[in-house]
Amino acid sequence: MFRSSKNSGLRWLLLLAVIELLLLSVSLYVAARLRYPGAPEDLARFTRSLVLRSLVFAAVLMLGLAALGQYQLNMRTSWFGLLARQAVGFCFGAVMLVVLYYVFPQAYVGRGVFGIGLAVGFALVTGFRLVFQHLTEVEGLKRRILILGAGQRAAEVHSRMRRRSDRRGFIVVGFLPRASEEVCVPAEHLLDPQHTLLQWVNERQVDEVVVGVEDRRGNLPMTDLLELRQIGVEVTDLTTFVEREAGRVQLSFTDPSWLVFSGGFDSTPLRRFSKRCFDLFAAVVVLLLTWPFMLLTALAIRMESGRGQPILYRQERVGARGKTFWLTKFRSMATDAERDGVARWASKNDDRVTRVGRFIRKTRLDELPQLWNVVKGDMSFIGPRPERPQFVADLSRKIRYYEVRHCLKPGLAGWAQLRYPYGASDEDAAEKLKYDLYYVKNHNLLFDLLILIQTVEVVLFGRGAR
Repeated sequence: MFRSSKNSGLRWLLLLAVIELLLLSVSLYVAARLRYPGAPEDLARFTRSLVLRSLVFAAVLMLGLAALGQYQLNMRTSWFGLLARQAVGFCFGAVMLVVLYYVFPQAYVGRGVFGIGLAVGFALVTGFRLVFQHLTEVEGLKRRILILGAGQRAAEVHSRMRRRSDRRGFIVVGFLPRASEEVCVPAEHLLDPQHTLLQWVNERQVDEVVVGVEDRRGNLPMTDLLELRQIGVEVTDLTTFVEREAGRVQLSFTDPSWLVFSGGFDSTPLRRFSKRCFDLFAAVVVLLLTWPFMLLTALAIRMESGRGQPILYRQERVGARGKTFWLTKFRSMATDAERDGVARWASKNDDRVTRVGRFIRKTRLDELPQLWNVVKGDMSFIGPRPERPQFVADLSRKIRYYEVRHCLKPGLAGWAQLRYPYGASDEDAAEKLKYDLYYVKNHNLLFDLLILIQTVEVVLFGRGAR
């Protein structure tokens, strides 16, 4: 069952992807039947190689949907927002298909079938997602979670993971307080401590126990927890649970021992090689696709600022292992933006930003020269955002584990940029660090590819830009 697995969120996502692949493939066959209603010979000739063309049609459209964040585990938006993103995703996929048909004419399906297939596919996906959304909300199909503890640590689940999108894969049956801790969870969510952990697990049909007690020393029912493991009930540390469900490392209750023993931090030669190959391939592809926009950006900056004013802007940033490098961007601020030599965060409606600069920052065109940094090896395509040495020195003193993010090369795009808006304060930096640490611990080639695809949504909708 989906409910009994701690990876049920990923399984729901896999189920969604597989069914939508089938629906989009079928939509092309339905389009062919609608296109040739009274011509069986034309239909038979068209359907001879329809299986492969249908799979290509479906896969490219799904790539467009993924680029608009339609396959995220925690999508926080309205139904209208989802429908709008789905429409843009279909348009993006359709453009990619047109390019594909131009490069590989043998995959072409005809304008009539293509148009009807898009309409049918959109309708089928919309209907299925409506059913799927209701299906994932059925409590009987969710994992049943019991939180052991009701102190400040355990209360994080109640206060920080209370939205429906946060709990799409599980339901909390209650918090079981321990005698030696201060209760910080509302009374209506507490379980009676007179009953044992085993009794509550059996009574509430619990699938997973999340250990969130304040002090574990002599305060854990180890015999009960061991027995639960033997009968198939998952026992998970609270930090690991939040990392898995929320895609971030919760710094408020993370200790060094957990970071050391929790796994991840893949830096094997094979991973470094695959990441470097991915960086070079992605940088070259994006450069080939965006060089006309880079040329127009340079011309716009020259026209606004006049001759003699710089088009590019170089700034010192902190890279892997704390080594600094010179990052290159299109200049978006006035040349005297920091004439007093003091580094400042960019603020909303910053008056230092030029008119052209405001547009290219919103559309992320100012970031494109960093492709040269990726090719040189100073940066990766995917990774934590590179910050200035002055900010890093200050944040390292204020924020625990901040320097851990420098075990990887900084990136042009990243997990934190997708999950959190532009950071312009110490508090924002602390929040983004939670997602940077998650990426540092869990990065792999597939994760990099998913971040790259979803970055398209950030560019199209301008999220987080200043």
